[in-house]
Amino acid sequence: MIKDYVKVTEPEEEVLKERLQEERAKLFGYQMKLKDARLPVMVIFEGWDAAGKGSILGKVIKNIDPRFFQVATKDAPPTPDEARRPFLYRYFVEIPEAGKFKFFDTCWMKEVTDGVFRGELDKEAYESRIRSINMIERQLTDNGYLVMKFFFHISRKEQKRRLETLRASKDTSWRVSSEDMKQNENYDKCLKIFDRYLHDTNRSTAPWYIIDAKEKKWAELQVIHYLNQGIDTALKNSSQAVPILQNTFRMKQMPLLKDIPLDKTISDEEYKSELKRLQAELHRLHNVVYRKKIPVIIAYEGWDAAGKGGNIKRITGALDPRGYIVHPIASPEPHEKARHYLWRFWNRLPKTGHIAVFDRTWYGRVMVERLEGFCSENDWQRAYNEMNEFEKELTDWGAVVIKFWVQIDSDTQLARFTERQNTPEKQWKITDEDWRNREKWDLYEDAINEMLQKTNTSFAPWYVLESVDKKYARIRALQIVVDRLKKACDKK
Repeated sequence: MIKDYVKVTEPEEEVLKERLQEERAKLFGYQMKLKDARLPVMVIFEGWDAAGKGSILGKVIKNIDPRFFQVATKDAPPTPDEARRPFLYRYFVEIPEAGKFKFFDTCWMKEVTDGVFRGELDKEAYESRIRSINMIERQLTDNGYLVMKFFFHISRKEQKRRLETLRASKDTSWRVSSEDMKQNENYDKCLKIFDRYLHDTNRSTAPWYIIDAKEKKWAELQVIHYLNQGIDTALKNSSQAVPILQNTFRMKQMPLLKDIPLDKTISDEEYKSELKRLQAELHRLHNVVYRKKIPVIIAYEGWDAAGKGGNIKRITGALDPRGYIVHPIASPEPHEKARHYLWRFWNRLPKTGHIAVFDRTWYGRVMVERLEGFCSENDWQRAYNEMNEFEKELTDWGAVVIKFWVQIDSDTQLARFTERQNTPEKQWKITDEDWRNREKWDLYEDAINEMLQKTNTSFAPWYVLESVDKKYARIRALQIVVDRLKKACDKK
């Protein structure tokens, strides 16, 4: 791809200055349009060492109000904490808010190409990373992001000249590392690696722009021109619906909620005995999970008053408090609404060896957000596949993903609502919104059935907890968690 790109002839000096002024003014003018359209722009700078990414970045952002952009530098390897998260974690948490720019001085490309160069990523690992990158870039663009990717290209001779110039001065010699020199010495090998990566991640929704970086002003003009072009196109396309992708994941058959019998019970004596036994076993497994560095994600969804809180309490009661966290998920905060809807869940993922329990989850997209009109029909229809991709990313990372739907019938919910309403110490648990949602029981049931059918994958299946008898549901959840963790520990 690098070898084949058509090199555009650099304009004469006067023409270059004139065009630069025009493009700079155009970029400056786009700021309020981006803000009004709530269009988030993610700009990725990659390229050869000493190609001038940093200096061009500095020139580009001079044309943007500092309130409307941020810069993220991902040149360093992952920190120990980042290394214990999914590959995409440290990048995805940095995505821009709606109406703002985020410039990346290197992004996920460098981590992958460096890994290939050093022999740390074999073919299978490389292809897995490429799938992840293409998936996340597509998800971003599908959810309204403009992703602009620039590769700064210089020749081997030019790179060597720049590196030697930097090394010759005591004020700039520190900027040249042994890795920089090694890249120049292995230029042809690196070119092959870069070319393959660019080819494998070049998509119409997030294409690569090869920048001739030999002359700084010319490089700046190219970047700003393509950036303006991309913004203009994105603004025109902002109202267009996004195609719904066909599901490519294997699904496990799931019964409809109305067909699930809710008469399962457990005696008090058996409950006490099993609770003690299973919590002791879960406590033991938590130590093994930590030692083997297995991340665990337990996701709870269910009807209001179904007993999620008590269920979670019996799970966490068996765990070391230093090794787990419970995330109660409410309506997104303004800064969360301004980003991809999965952003706030990426931010809450556990480290390896830790357990994250979600009291309500990303599935709100296809339930409450769908039914209350908080997102468009196109948004929630796309979300099934996006959430399957998210969970596949987690399981490929090595996480155990356990999803519970806590099921009760309408009469049981009414009885529990009434008890809460009439019991002073429980009245905080019942709100007007709970009563309003109850009026939409049938609509929610249809949405839940569709959710279960379309996201019950082989790698992250749903487990329905029959919770008319809360004690039965608690024991069932403990049994499932213990079984899944045993299998994961035995496998690793």
